[in-house]
Amino acid sequence: MVIAFLSLLLTWNLVVLVMYGVDKRKAIKGNWRISEKTLLLSALFWGGLGAMIGGKLFHHKTQKWYFQATWYLGIAVIFVTAYYLYIYFFKTS
Repeated sequence: MVIAFLSLLLTWNLVVLVMYGVDKRKAIKGNWRISEKTLLLSALFWGGLGAMIGGKLFHHKTQKWYFQATWYLGIAVIFVTAYYLYIYFFKTS
């Protein structure tokens, strides 16, 4: 269970990181972009770490306070989810 959760978490965060890179490249080229709503929701739902790394690595969306707030909230969602999974599956009474 733990390995499955960590694998899914790692994969999703890599997808989110790549999304930030793709959006930055499209911004530079002036092409169609990934919507802010998509980037924000991807970060909020278990992709906060990938979004934060992608934002800092690609220097993308770092000046917008609501992106930074969403990155931290997304990371908090990861920890809260991990905690509840631990309580549900591993904690014994």
